[in-house]
Amino acid sequence: MKNTSVKTLGLSKAYDNKVILQDVSLELPTNGIFGILGKNGAGKTTLLAMLMGLITPTKGEIFIYGKSLRDHKYEILKLINFQSPYVELPKKMTVFQNLVFYARLYNVNNFKSKILKLSKDLKISDLLKYSYGNLSSGQKTRVNLCKALLNNPRLLLLDEPTASLDVLTSAFIREYILDFQKKNKSTIIITSHDLVEIEKMCNYLVLLDCGKLTYKGNLKNLIKNNNSLLEFFLQND
Repeated sequence: MKNTSVKTLGLSKAYDNKVILQDVSLELPTNGIFGILGKNGAGKTTLLAMLMGLITPTKGEIFIYGKSLRDHKYEILKLINFQSPYVELPKKMTVFQNLVFYARLYNVNNFKSKILKLSKDLKISDLLKYSYGNLSSGQKTRVNLCKALLNNPRLLLLDEPTASLDVLTSAFIREYILDFQKKNKSTIIITSHDLVEIEKMCNYLVLLDCGKLTYKGNLKNLIKNNNSLLEFFLQND
C-alpha cells in the first residue's frame, strides 16, 4: 500500500433497502488523474463523498495513502480537497470572505497572497468582491475550484469540474488542472459526463453501473480496443 493513494475494500452503501454502491474494491496509485464514469445514479458522487468522509459506508474499508480513513479521518482530511457543482459555499459572504474562511480552515500559510494568486490564475479576481450567491453557475464552478486548490491537496476530488462552463473556459480549466497535477505530483479523481474530457485528462478509468464496479484499468487499453469511450459505451449500453 506504500505507493497507493486510494484503496477501498468491499465498499458498499445502502439507504433503507436501496443499494447505492455494492462491493467496490479499488486500488489507485499515487501521482495521476483517474476518471470515474457512469450513468446518473451509478454511485459516482456517493463514492467521492465516502472518500471525503462525508458519508459512512454501510460496509467496507477506505485507506488514503496507506491509512484507514475511519481511524485517521482528521489527519487524512488535511491532505484532501474537493470541488462539486452540487455543493454551494455560503451565499451571503463575498467570494473573498469564503476563500479566507476555507483557507483558515485548512491552515494555509500566507493565505491572503495565496488567494490573490489563485484568483488571478483562475481568472476570478474580478469576482472577489461579489456575494457568492449572486454568481452565475459557471462563475461558482471556478470559485469552487479555487477553494479546492487552497491547500495544495495531495488528493483532489473533482465532481464535474467543468460543469456550466463555456467551451473556451472548460478547455482553460482542463489545462490548468493538468498543469497543477504535473507540478504537484498529486492524485486527482474526476467524475464527468464529458467523455472527451475524461479521454484528454485521465490515464486510468473506473466504470460504475448501478453501484457495481464494471471496469477498472488503463484508459489507453480500453480506447485501443474500442477506438473511443463513446464507442465503448454505445457497444455496452
